[in-house]
Amino acid sequence: MKSSHLLHKVSNLLFDLLGIVIASLAFYITIPLPIHQETIKLPKGSVTHTIRSLQEQGYPLSMIDTYLLVAIGQPKSGELQIGKGVMNRLDFLDKLTSATEAIEIITLIPGETRPIFLKELAKKEHLSFEKLDGNYSRLARYPEAGILPDTYHLAKGINEAYLIKFLVKLTEKKYQEVAQKHLGHYDPKTWQRYLTIASIIQKEAANNQEMPLVASVIYNRLKRNMPLQMDGTLNYGEYSHVKVTPKRIKEDQSGFNTYLNTGLPPYPICSVSLDAINAALNPAKSDYLYFMKNSRGVHDFSHSYKEHLRNVARAKASSK
Repeated sequence: MKSSHLLHKVSNLLFDLLGIVIASLAFYITIPLPIHQETIKLPKGSVTHTIRSLQEQGYPLSMIDTYLLVAIGQPKSGELQIGKGVMNRLDFLDKLTSATEAIEIITLIPGETRPIFLKELAKKEHLSFEKLDGNYSRLARYPEAGILPDTYHLAKGINEAYLIKFLVKLTEKKYQEVAQKHLGHYDPKTWQRYLTIASIIQKEAANNQEMPLVASVIYNRLKRNMPLQMDGTLNYGEYSHVKVTPKRIKEDQSGFNTYLNTGLPPYPICSVSLDAINAALNPAKSDYLYFMKNSRGVHDFSHSYKEHLRNVARAKASSK
């Protein structure tokens, strides 16, 4: 009887303790956690490793949170979009297993040059321009136009090597698709010539509709061994947004000066859109040799130098 009475007392004590534990745990999981950043970086590894990393980042977590997270599921790794504010402990731990990866959105516009784009990218993403540029030189086939203009969604915190590898890989895949469709094969040497022509079209055309006509002027001049004499070719590299002046035309001794040199520049002068590439692959059929921007912001095309001079005079008169 005494033993039975003692067992009953112990059982009651255990139930009381269990109730206290459950009540304490219920209170613990509702303790609010202040989240000061939109994103949290989590390492790869065990739940214990994740909790330790969060503790080092200033989050007040304990061994209890380790057990809770084990029960909830495996935490993700990388930079996760958590959201600022205050949330209870259980919701926070659940976010570690279900939050989406934080992303950055970057855009390369058609006609921009490699150094300008990489410098802006380095500044925006707090990356090293030297590492971006070095990885581009190592991974891209082309000195310029190795990244297709587009808007890209990237994992936040991506390093320079993976970022460039990702952009170049996507671009190469698209180049191969377009080349296979139009040419039946993808040969980098041949493709660089088309990219170079497309880059001039990109710089010179006022809009996408003009591109095939600008392409026809380029091909017609090349066929006649005439200098292209196009200002856009001097907007290469660091000169992307620098106005081309008579002084610059006279002094620039590079292969990009199509006033002093016949033929194409040594390689593309800027990033090129698919529209510009399509124009280079499929130029309009024309005998145009000149074009001049008019007062409407588009170009007047002409067959002869005499006609071109009339267009120049008309444009000058309109600007007065």
